[in-house]
Formats: sequence, C-alpha cells, structure tokens
Amino acid sequence: MKAFAALFTAIDQSTKTTIKVNALAEYFKAADDIDKLWTIALFSGRRPKRAVSTTRLREWGAEVAGIPLWLFEDCYPIVGDLAETIALVLPPNQTTDNRPLSQWINDLRAVYKADETAKKVFVLDAWARLGGTERFIFNKLITGGMRVGVSQKLMTRALARATDRDEAELAHRLMGNWHPDDTTWHALIEAQDASADASRPYPFHLAYALEGGPEALEHPADWRAEWKWDGIRGQLILRGGEYFVWSRGEELMTDRFPELARAVDYLPDGTVLDGELLVWHPGTAHPARFNTLQPRIGRKTVPKKLLKEAPVVLHAYDLLEWQGEDVRHLPFRERRAQLETACAAMPEEAPVKLSPQLKFSTPADLHAYRDGARDAQAEGLMLKRADSPYLAGRKKGDWWKWKLAPLTIDAVMIYAQSGSGRRANLFTDFTFAVRDGEALVPFTKAYSGLTDKEFREITAWVRKNTLQRFGPVRQVTPHHVFEIAFEGIQASPRHKSGVALRFPRMLRWRQDKPLAEANTLDDLNEMLRLYG
Repeated sequence: MKAFAALFTAIDQSTKTTIKVNALAEYFKAADDIDKLWTIALFSGRRPKRAVSTTRLREWGAEVAGIPLWLFEDCYPIVGDLAETIALVLPPNQTTDNRPLSQWINDLRAVYKADETAKKVFVLDAWARLGGTERFIFNKLITGGMRVGVSQKLMTRALARATDRDEAELAHRLMGNWHPDDTTWHALIEAQDASADASRPYPFHLAYALEGGPEALEHPADWRAEWKWDGIRGQLILRGGEYFVWSRGEELMTDRFPELARAVDYLPDGTVLDGELLVWHPGTAHPARFNTLQPRIGRKTVPKKLLKEAPVVLHAYDLLEWQGEDVRHLPFRERRAQLETACAAMPEEAPVKLSPQLKFSTPADLHAYRDGARDAQAEGLMLKRADSPYLAGRKKGDWWKWKLAPLTIDAVMIYAQSGSGRRANLFTDFTFAVRDGEALVPFTKAYSGLTDKEFREITAWVRKNTLQRFGPVRQVTPHHVFEIAFEGIQASPRHKSGVALRFPRMLRWRQDKPLAEANTLDDLNEMLRLYG
C-alpha cells in the first residue's frame, strides 16, 4: 500500500503529464505483478464493490474522531469528499502496516458479505494501522470511489515506457471485459497472443471539435464528410462465429442488441466495424430520435415488444478488422472502400447499414449540410482526412466533429446546491424554471458552463438571498436569468414541466436580462413541438 500511496501522491500533486508518466512508469517497473494489475484496474474504473455503506462510515468516523455526528455532517459538504473528510477528522497516526495494495483489496472484498459487527472491526482496525495517504486510499477503496487524474492514454504511455512495448498495442490489450480475477499481468501485458479474447474491441479513434467552421481545412479533396449521428457509438465484433457489441465507454452491450446477431450471416468471421447504434424503422428515411433508443440502453434483456417498437441497426462508418486482419493502419479511403464492398450485397433486412458519405466541393456545401443536420436526425458533421489511419484516442488534425449550435432558452434560477470536491464551498448546481403566467415551472438542472469567478459571484448572492433551506438545497429569490443550452428535448411525464432536456448546461449568465424577459412554458412546448 505504501508504494501505491506514493504513486497516488505523485499523481495527485502534479498537473504535469511528464511527472505523472514518470511516476507511473517507475511504479510499473518496481511493483509486484498483482499490485500492478490492480493499479491498472483501479485507474481504468474496475473498482471493488462498496463494502460498507456511507452512513455507517460517517457514524464510525465521527465515533473514532470523538466528535458529534452533526459536526461531521457539517464538515462533509465543506470538504466535498467522504474519504477525505474521514481522513481529516480521525486522530493522526503513522502507518504501521506493510500489506501490499492487492492484499488490502482482497481483505476488502472478503468483508463485503460479513455482518455489520465484523465490518466495523475491520474498518476501525484499518484506521488504527494506517495513516496519512494510506488511510485516505483505504477510505477511497472501501467507498468504491477511487478516481484518479490518469487517462487511459497517459497510463498506456507509462506502460509502454516501463515495458518497452508499443503504446498502440498496449491500448488494445487494456480494452475489453478483463478483471484481475480472470487474468494475470503476464497474460494482459506480456503474452505474445494478447488477442486471444475474441470479444476484445479496439480503442476508439476520437475527434476534436472543429472551431470556426471548415474554411480552415485545406484541400477539400483530401477530406471526407459524414453525418455525426445521434446514437450510441459502438463496435460490432464478429469472431469465432459469435458477435459482440461494445460501447465507446468500454461496456459490453451484446445482450441489449440481439438483432445484431444476424450480422454473422452477412459478414465474414474476423470483422470489426465502428459505427453508430440507431433506432431505424424499416422504410424510413432517417433514424428515430435518441430518446427512442434510451429504453434499450438500461436493459440486460429486451422484450419482443420493445424489439419491434425500437429496432436497432449499426450504421457502420469504419472498418477496423477484416477477415481476422487488423486494418487500422490503412488510410481511411482504403478502409472505407473495403467497407463499401462488404456492405454492397447486404439485403434491406440486414442489421448493418453503410453510413453514407456526403459529397461536397466547397465549405459552403458543408455549411448547407450542417444546416440540415437536425432534419436528418444528426448532431452535425464528421470531417475525416482521407489518408488518416485509425488511431487510439484523439489526434488533432485527422478527425473533426462539427456539431450543430445547441438549442437555447432563457430560464430563471430558483434553487441552488453546493458542488463537491474543490467546489464544495461554492454553489454550482442550480435548478431553473420558465414562466407560466405568474408562476415559475421548474424544468431542468445544470451545473456547468460558468467560470470560477462567476460561481464565486453567484455563491455570494445565494447566501444573501436564500428564502428556504431543504437539506443541502436552498430556495432563492427568483431574480437571475441564465441562457441554458441543450442538445435535445423530449416529452417527459415524470417532470412537472412535461419535458426533459439532453445535456443541459449554462451558456451565459444573462445579467442584462430581467426576470420578465425569461422564456415561458409556451416557448418550451413550442421547442418540444419543433425538435422533440
């Protein structure tokens, strides 16, 4: 645990990528294999389940600290992190335990099914044995909240340096549904055949946002344009006579899309496609809106009724593997040509469709396409360099996403709540309303979009203009108008306003606008009619 704590401290105390990579590389060179494996797992979101409820941890923390629970509860929102709050209020002591990270994780998992008395004994004993950063990390592990400022790309860079292996190969090895329980450091990182897992996806190639329009892109003939679909980005993998569906977030979603199983009838074994999962009804010109796909996302099994109401296809726009050969190194134009050949003979009922490319010769043509993207149920355009390979992660210059301008509405702030982490002492989470005659109807929440300076200003105002308190939430005088941006709108019987927004955020604090000029519920319903 001490070595992992030293690594955590080095990463946490620096914003410089070189320092983080160096610290990780040195750790991967020196640590035991099982600790290295668990470190990769923790840093990529494969955390052990929470062993103890946060309610009990708060109670036990206050008890050991010798303070009343109400005082602990008052400290918690100021610190903004439960693990850190506990570490700060407990009596200081030196670490006397030398167990490695993997042993602590095994002990945590063993106590998961124990009774509450045994759990308390285990936790209090750990707090007595650990101090400083080690105690803080233990608290993070037991709350299931181990999040560290290390991206997958940064971690693979450090692994490449520590193991003298290719970074792209390591990125591929770390993809998929692996866990320290079912693999080893050697099998995951060092074994010659790391592609033995038939379901393993490739790292996704990601695009940068295009600022200012396509005029900055030289030589239009060197570029290809496509719709940026509003669905779920995914990879369809056909290997060993089976099919697998992975989301961009590395979630295995095969069971949620059983209709894609028929792809094995139309494509050869050893095929991997990158594309967009969309609800697309037979005979229609455009996909359905994203909200029709949402009922499919959270289900492990899909009933026949939903399969009929929301049929899903993969609109493929790239080919990553063909007949068992990794073709990501080929230029996009060649991968696309092979993809077109593969899709040419597919019948209408096939679950894979070729995502069309948009012909253009000038930036004006691209502007015209983008202006019509909402009618095509797309979010905007994707622009890809014709000679670009398929890379892991983002590389500026090859792929660009040019999204539509968001929908906006002016709304009134009526509730405020403190943030967490470094913003725990600021009000950052707000509820907004639109006017309905003399009433104000809440319709969305938002917590991003303002500068730190603006958050400090609005926090000072909230403290002086609180009408009522409901736990951590404050009702405030309806006064301030904010421009709320969002990507989509849909009907929602669960909300008082009757609508729900997709990706709402604060675009501007309209200090120039009085409450009487905020938008109305009628305005919101008109947007629902046009775009819902």
